[in-house]
Order: sequence, then C-alpha cells, then structure tokens
Amino acid sequence: MPGITALLHTCNDELRIGRALETLRPCDEIVIVDHGSHDRTLRIAREYGVVFRKAHEERDEDAARAAKCAWVLCLRPTESLSEMLEASLYEWKLRIDQDVAEVEGVGLKVREEHEGRWTELASEVRLVRREWAGWAKGVPVGRKASMELEGDLLRFRSP
Repeated sequence: MPGITALLHTCNDELRIGRALETLRPCDEIVIVDHGSHDRTLRIAREYGVVFRKAHEERDEDAARAAKCAWVLCLRPTESLSEMLEASLYEWKLRIDQDVAEVEGVGLKVREEHEGRWTELASEVRLVRREWAGWAKGVPVGRKASMELEGDLLRFRSP
C-alpha cells in the first residue's frame, strides 16, 4: 500500500497555510521546508504535526528523498485539495505497490481562483516517487505524468 508524504515550501504564509494543511488528511506525513518565515506560519503548521526542514540546508530533491513515504505530494501554500482529489488520494493509498510499479509521476488537474471565478489550467505532475530527479521551486518538473487522478488541485490567489 503506497503511503504519501506532503511536501510544501513556505515563507510567511500564515494567511494561507491552514487551508492547505487542512486538506492533507490522506497524507501519512507532512513536511514543510521553510524559507525563513517571520510570521506565525511555523506555529500554525505545528498544530498539524508537521515535520520541518530548513531551506538553506536542503535542495528540493533532498527534502523529497528524506520523506518517510515512497510517494511525495507537492503543494504550494496557496493550494489545497478538492474533496474529490482527497478521495482519489485515499483510493491511491489502497492500491498494492505492484499496481503502481510502472507509474513515476501522477498529474493533478489545477483550477485557479481569481476574483470569485475558477479557471481550469493544465494538469501538473505533483505526486511523484521520492526518487524523482527534476525539481524547480519546490515542485517536480521534467517529465510527463504517467496517469492522472480525479479531482482538482485548487489554487487560490495570494491575499
């Protein structure tokens, strides 16, 4: 059964981090790589039992490789999971490891909120094996998704 580690990069995200963390119920571990927050970001994250890593000590791939679980779900603090995506992740975890042996990266549909309206954007690879090699700004890059999950990654505009 594949477990999931959520990985988020933060910096002064107290106004958005709670919404992101609240939707990560399917994840077995939550890791935050903080980039020097001076607000309540880390205090809020501690309430969710988050594991912390310091940004200056680790590259993106180092944080992913240190994950407890074989699969890493990458989010930004301005993003959260729709209820359907949460359900899809629970179903993902019920699969037997052999069922996902050929899968390297999983695409998630992205919807972005702007002035009360939602726009569908291109799918992005966000659920990857912890050994994934290509990273940029805290999210996986470089390869196409092997499959896509139902549900949406909801991206909210920064306040």
